[in-house]
Amino acid sequence: QVQLAECGGDLVQAGGSLKLSCVASRDIVTIDNMGWYRQAPGKGRELVASITKGGSTTYVDSVKGRFTISRDGVKKTVYLEMNNLQPEDTAVYYCKASVVWVDTWGQGTQVTVSS
Repeated sequence: QVQLAECGGDLVQAGGSLKLSCVASRDIVTIDNMGWYRQAPGKGRELVASITKGGSTTYVDSVKGRFTISRDGVKKTVYLEMNNLQPEDTAVYYCKASVVWVDTWGQGTQVTVSS
């Protein structure tokens, strides 16, 4: 079973950028799907972006053109590059790995965007 550790969250001003990292405890190239989710205060957890084993990516409409998900197999890391951040992007961001029917979550990293 894989373990995940996120980092990179911070407090930034609107229009700023951050790059989140999700480091896995093992090789990620065989993981079916890895994704970044976020949960804002008082709201449910939503998918932000995901990347499949084959490299296909998906994004929620609200981040298209601003966020980019990528991965580095050598570093066993999935990244979420976030540009032009807005206050509505404020949330705890979580990484998830899906292998067959098993989902594993990281502990989350806080992103706060001030207006």
